[in-house]
Amino acid sequence: MKPTVKFDIICVMGIRILGTGGYLPPKVVTNNDIAAALDTSDEWIYSHTGIHARHVAEDGETTSTMAAKAAKAALEMAGVAPEDVGLIVLATSSPDYGTFPSTACVVQDLLGCVNAGAYDLQAACAGFIYALEQARGFVNFYPEKKALVIGAECLSRILDWTDRSSCILFGDGAGAVVIGNDEEPGVSSTKTTAHTILGADGKGQAFIMRTGGTREALPLDPLTGIPLKPEPSIAKLTLQGHDVFAFAVRKLSKVVGDLCEKLCTTPSELDRVFAHQANGRIIEATARRMKLPIEKFWLNLETTANTSAASVPISLDQAVRSGELKDGMKIVLVGFGAGLTYGGTYMTWPNL
Repeated sequence: MKPTVKFDIICVMGIRILGTGGYLPPKVVTNNDIAAALDTSDEWIYSHTGIHARHVAEDGETTSTMAAKAAKAALEMAGVAPEDVGLIVLATSSPDYGTFPSTACVVQDLLGCVNAGAYDLQAACAGFIYALEQARGFVNFYPEKKALVIGAECLSRILDWTDRSSCILFGDGAGAVVIGNDEEPGVSSTKTTAHTILGADGKGQAFIMRTGGTREALPLDPLTGIPLKPEPSIAKLTLQGHDVFAFAVRKLSKVVGDLCEKLCTTPSELDRVFAHQANGRIIEATARRMKLPIEKFWLNLETTANTSAASVPISLDQAVRSGELKDGMKIVLVGFGAGLTYGGTYMTWPNL
């Protein structure tokens, strides 16, 4: 399938990630817990996905509360006060409300970011890459302000827990970064050359979807012609696993390769690849396709599962706090998701 939309963005400003944060709910659901209710086993799930367990939000936890906790940790690491944040971009496929108000606005209130604009971004599992690029544009033009980029998901509440093919894959959590710019608007810097690719292929729109929405018209009252009240329903996530697998392996490897080619380097020279944690077998197949050792790829889905837009920022925060991601390392952030969407950013940590 050929992409219908693709953007290449090059940036040479003094923009960098100032702090990272992450949050995983304390409740853990293991494969054995799922096997107690469905015809499956820990061995079968792990052999097909690389997942042993996932974190699941409890009563009182929402996408916004998890996002706020991750964002607070990022702000504290960055030494940035909430009132100094000028923009909040929150990538999510599981907002607190169906569509509005945005979950970002809820987070803005929870954090006290009184001077920040806030909105949600929907690019599914590639959402954090998209959101990071939008926030980078903001601090490019407003270097005196900081931007907060969050990926957060409460996917456990939109899953069909009777569907063995999908419910085993996902978990809840949030990750965040604070970015800032130490250059004047429009002034180039030699600190780093970053490159981003954003793309989409709408022909794969049916591969991953959440039911519901406004595609179907409401029935009309035969007497008045006024739409009748819809029957209450809970939107559920559905996916076509084999089609998603093939798309993911092809796009992940191509995006990483294209990013490196643009910057006259090769994937073998990368220190780490932070790929969307969708499925361990996808990442393994991508590594083989690119002829890279699996050790180049950050892996945490064994205990977190697929946290969609949250997976890349959670991985970054874990790598930073463990000391495995160090200044000057050449890395790629790359993801894919429903839409179908894909995107990647090459950077020399922590410079964007």
